[in-house]
Amino acid sequence: MNIPFDVTGIEIQTERLRLRPWRTDDLDDLYAYASTDGVGQMAGWSPHQSKEESAKILQMFIDGRKTFAVEYQGHVIGSLGIEYYDETLSPELKDLKGREIGYVLSKEHWGKGMMPEAVKAVIDWMFEHTEADFLTCGYFVWNRQSQRVQEKCGFRFLKYIEFETMYGTTEKTSLNILYRTDWLKIKGAG
Repeated sequence: MNIPFDVTGIEIQTERLRLRPWRTDDLDDLYAYASTDGVGQMAGWSPHQSKEESAKILQMFIDGRKTFAVEYQGHVIGSLGIEYYDETLSPELKDLKGREIGYVLSKEHWGKGMMPEAVKAVIDWMFEHTEADFLTCGYFVWNRQSQRVQEKCGFRFLKYIEFETMYGTTEKTSLNILYRTDWLKIKGAG
């Protein structure tokens, strides 16, 4: 079952990044990365065509209170959402509590280890401050960058699912899971 989560008042600091709730003055940064071809497609959405479109998404982030802005050197370079997982796709998890992580990063920061840094920090926060038994995360099978992020963060394969993108395709997706018990082992070994 999905657990409650509210990003309000939460700030997570890593070595290079600050994860925090979105603000209305983040519009220019959101538009800068979300309008870049190749970024949104990795997560199933098309590049933003206007600042007005980005403003609607920004308001959705603010109102939804489940998405972190990923900030680097004073600019937002991505987002990391604590999404509701689809309980109908994973009935085997019905007796456990969890959420799904989704993320996107500005193209200019790909390959620098920033997203694994952000995801690991959020995983730690979720398991330290909520009753989550697990977190899920998925990637399109062709998205090797996202696959590597999830491997580095301890996620393990759960099953393949089909994901309907916002631009009208159906993508084979690897749905992965990190159980609290596995996270504890990883933290103990670290």
